[in-house]
Amino acid sequence: MSLSPQPPQQLPAAGGELWVSLDGAAYPAQELARGAAYEIFSAEPAAGFEPVRRPDARLPWHRFVHVADVDTVGGPGGGPDLDAPLLAPVSRRRSWADLHQLSQRPAASADPALHAVRSSAVIRRGTPMVKVLSARQLAGFLHGWQPYGFCYREYDIAHLRTPTDLAVLRTDPEPGRGDPDVSYALRWRAIDAADYEFPTADAYPGLVVMPPHDRVGPAVLGTGFTPSGRQLLPEFVTRDLADLPMPANAALIAYPASGEEIVLYTFRPEQRGWLRMAGPRWRHLLAPVPGISPDQEYLPVGAAPSTRLVGEREGEEYEAVADLPGGFRALSMTRAARFPIERVRRRARFVTWRGARCVALHSDASWVRVRLCRPDPDSVPALGAQCYERGVYEAWAPAAEITDDRTVDLDYPEG
Repeated sequence: MSLSPQPPQQLPAAGGELWVSLDGAAYPAQELARGAAYEIFSAEPAAGFEPVRRPDARLPWHRFVHVADVDTVGGPGGGPDLDAPLLAPVSRRRSWADLHQLSQRPAASADPALHAVRSSAVIRRGTPMVKVLSARQLAGFLHGWQPYGFCYREYDIAHLRTPTDLAVLRTDPEPGRGDPDVSYALRWRAIDAADYEFPTADAYPGLVVMPPHDRVGPAVLGTGFTPSGRQLLPEFVTRDLADLPMPANAALIAYPASGEEIVLYTFRPEQRGWLRMAGPRWRHLLAPVPGISPDQEYLPVGAAPSTRLVGEREGEEYEAVADLPGGFRALSMTRAARFPIERVRRRARFVTWRGARCVALHSDASWVRVRLCRPDPDSVPALGAQCYERGVYEAWAPAAEITDDRTVDLDYPEG
């Protein structure tokens, strides 16, 4: 049994047109994120609807709704890889609104009902993940950053499509002062659930009690849900706040105020770079991005990644690419050498600096750039670490002070 809105009943529609029933009324609809959400249209103004800001819109009013909130879907929809909805045990004492309020209380992290909801947000191999970005962060990924830090399942946030709605998910120092006309995001497919954790009070106690002057972005509640006035949104962090390998076909996306999804770039691992996808109509969306020319066709990353995939074939080790949902293959410029590989694992470097466990990002002869795996109010000032975005603390460590310097392999299960 569940407290969540049940998945909508799927009914046939005449002529194959897609429509959605919401609060007793039927509306023409457009599927988003393989059926995780819908854009519904109306000829007349109604509660929750706003004027459409696109000249080619079918009707003048629209609204974005999550699949869990609609009553009925008529016509085709719902991709085969749709992720599982949030579920909770039935209770006469707790409504879905009560659970949302509970998710905003740090003291409720261990509540069994909240734990049940959190546990239903399952990540599997191939689950689309999203990290909402500022213009500065978008430029960082174009220059070689890898997925890291706070992120979300696309399924849970698919109905948030405008800069105003997405502002609650940003991790940069001033999430409420971004460009009101565009938001950005990185979308990639998860390699394995082992790469992600809930930022609960048990797993990351230091983040929950971090004083305001040592943090940026919204507070970490420790419940596993993002701070929000009305949305129940499970949040994740990459394990140990480490970088993850960038999978093939990851995308950098823009969301203008009209609610459209514009793919700006897709990642090409063989070239270690980003291929521009947006046409001339959308070049203006890149204007706020520092250091990026909207007319640049291809952006090679150049810098060596801090973490990478490796795998085996016939006893030999190869650098690997996650090409999901298909599988893993050897990294190669030639098609003939892109053969499938086995025993895939993530390889990263971890160090200890003045008693704090860190992931090493890059280094030279004298210094090592580190990111704290478990930041807390004591280690951050002691190490002089700086908070660059929500939950992410980095510093330069003298190489002579580094101990327990290890390259660690995280093995992924087969299949």
